[in-house]
Amino acid sequence: MSEQTQQVRHVVIVGAGMAGVQSAVALREGGFAGRVTLIGAEPHQPYDRPPLSKAVLLGTAEGSAFDVDFEQLDVELRLGLSVTGVRPAEHRLDTVDGPVAYDVLVIATGAEPQALPGAAGVPGVHLLRTLDDAERLRPVLAAQHDIVVVGAGWIGAEFATAARAAGCAVTVVEAADRPLAGALPAEATEPMAAWYAEAGVELRLHARVTGVEHSAVALDDGTRVPAGAVVVGIGAVPATRWLEDSGIALGQDGEVVTDDRLRTSVPDVYAVGDCASFPSARYGARLLVHHWDNALQGPRTVAAEILGRAPQAYDPVPYFWSEQFGRFVQYAGHHAAADTTVRRGDPDGPAWSLCWLRDGALVALLAVGRPRDLAQGRRLIESGAPLDPALVADPAVPLKKAVLAAD
Repeated sequence: MSEQTQQVRHVVIVGAGMAGVQSAVALREGGFAGRVTLIGAEPHQPYDRPPLSKAVLLGTAEGSAFDVDFEQLDVELRLGLSVTGVRPAEHRLDTVDGPVAYDVLVIATGAEPQALPGAAGVPGVHLLRTLDDAERLRPVLAAQHDIVVVGAGWIGAEFATAARAAGCAVTVVEAADRPLAGALPAEATEPMAAWYAEAGVELRLHARVTGVEHSAVALDDGTRVPAGAVVVGIGAVPATRWLEDSGIALGQDGEVVTDDRLRTSVPDVYAVGDCASFPSARYGARLLVHHWDNALQGPRTVAAEILGRAPQAYDPVPYFWSEQFGRFVQYAGHHAAADTTVRRGDPDGPAWSLCWLRDGALVALLAVGRPRDLAQGRRLIESGAPLDPALVADPAVPLKKAVLAAD
């Protein structure tokens, strides 16, 4: 253990989601013997979020608490505590219960959903981000209300899937011309519009909400859509407003700007997960990744850095998955860096993939019902091996067999 690590007596982690919990676990697994305090704004035991839009929402699971024994790990939990600011020069957090001193601070506050303008406080309008949100929506699904989902992104599609499974009539309203317009290019998302119709969901594109009225949503074309409940899924922003006067550098999206070791612009402060962006040498861009796998991997780098073990630069291949309308959708990489797109399989069928290449090497992959493509593709992205596009395009050929032989 380095001299620097010996001087670190107290690590405070703000945010009790995946990134925060894994930061505490990684510190203990790495041998850190000082104090670790984990602060969470919610009163619940720390829990995983993906099940909220699936099993927890449908009532097939009561919760999704992490299987972590915080007492055995000697991690102090301070739950239901709101953090209001930080004074890096003094190494102090400001909370509603008074200041908390730290030697090292880890910011892991995640992201918060964007609200629908003009709908704040309107009865029957819901967000889906927390356990309390999911529990409020359970009886809505059980009552089989007519539901309007605003936004055809990942959370909108997953909620619509759950609502249809519960027997609700569902209309999804999307301002763009296709689902997932903000996340994926048209060649990836055009086949997805048909999934809604197949599931019995009405998808209304080019439609903007102008107001939420009693039992209805008003659209900009003058129509009103019946709505016993409205669920808003129009994106999320980093939960960093409490840092605005801290001197910690924030990016254009409000995220904490870190270096390739997840260090912030001020000493002894790190940021990890949905609230932080990091520079990727692999893609030549700064990445802000709002997905579970990033919150799982990043804490290992943070812990190694705190422990003085000089980790490798944090430069993962981003990965996420979604279960929607009976399909398992997976994505790895960063497609914005591509110069070539290659499709594998029939996009109207149950299983297909889309591969993005740059200079002949795979940089991103979307797999629908083809988990083997995803697993092999992720390794190919990491290796940077050149591929034969003709073989990539043949869904009968395993992706790993598309690697070009060395000269």
